Amino acid sequence: MTKIYLRPTGFVESPQRYEGESLRLAGTMLWFSQLEYITRDLKSTQRQLVSVGQWDAFAAALPQSTRERCALLLDRITAPRAPLQLGTRRIRLDQPHVMAIINATPDSFSDGGKNLDPEIAAEAAIAMSSAGAAIIDIGGESTRPGAPLVLEGDELNRVVPLIRRLAGAGAAISIDTRKALVMEGALQAGATMINDISALLYDDRAVEVARKGNVPVVLMHAPSQSSDPHKDGKYDDVVYDVFDWLEQRVSAVEAVGLSRETILVDPGIGFGKTLADNLAIINNLAVYHGLGCALLFGASRKRLIGALSNEAGATDRLGGSIFLAMKAVEQGAHIVRVHDAAETVQAIHVWRGLRDAALTAPI
Repeated sequence: MTKIYLRPTGFVESPQRYEGESLRLAGTMLWFSQLEYITRDLKSTQRQLVSVGQWDAFAAALPQSTRERCALLLDRITAPRAPLQLGTRRIRLDQPHVMAIINATPDSFSDGGKNLDPEIAAEAAIAMSSAGAAIIDIGGESTRPGAPLVLEGDELNRVVPLIRRLAGAGAAISIDTRKALVMEGALQAGATMINDISALLYDDRAVEVARKGNVPVVLMHAPSQSSDPHKDGKYDDVVYDVFDWLEQRVSAVEAVGLSRETILVDPGIGFGKTLADNLAIINNLAVYHGLGCALLFGASRKRLIGALSNEAGATDRLGGSIFLAMKAVEQGAHIVRVHDAAETVQAIHVWRGLRDAALTAPI
């Protein structure tokens, strides 16, 4: 069976100068002028670059089933993403946003466990929100390689007081967990989004909790939904294997009552993937717009940065983290999940200034 994918590329700074030769990407501030038409079977992967202006003629010559698949993918790639409703907060996805990370764990790889103290964590979260982070993502269990499993009660004790305090202050809160009981407790405490590294597969009750909660949900790819999400990371072609997995998972979750408009996808950088795998996904990130969901990207302070920069430690990966976040933004990522919120917000503001100038430039 031959599988079909489309990757938008050939981004243009000023689309008004190229009428009919570019298309808007997923409702963002980006326009693309080319599509990479990709076919994949058991033997090989073939690629062909087609300009937007020539696409209709190219597609018309394809077999009907292939043409229909391409039409579906292109519709998904170009469709604006619906705003996220997080309680009383409405987050429009026509520009990139920052999701700031708070790890309320004693063994966080990125901050040494300092945010286990609720007072310190609350101060950090409020500072991130004041700096422009649209969402605060709170987790009570480390998912780094080799991290121990945390009991549900312990996880709830770590996150619920913090969520209550921040939600009371008006912050939009995401709960980073794979456990249904923790999701329920977090939503009751004021969280308005679920971020699950297992894509609602680790816990049998998670899908139903998400459906009843009626909140946006992040489905992330990991090669395993066991207690160790990093194992079994073997791929024929990681970019498209991850796409296929996420496409199937989105369809399955949608079939049981979740709206595609409330689903975000995350390719899972660093989860059961080698350095080469991670780089391939990042370089081809725009292909995931073909899933028709808002795209979340998280590579902040991750191991791949250290591998590419003389083994820099987690707290010395700011430059690489910002670069990867902006690489994702320049491929249409709607949300970037980061530890260094203020610095990333500033980078996005400068990027947006450049985009605004290009989009309003005279023809």
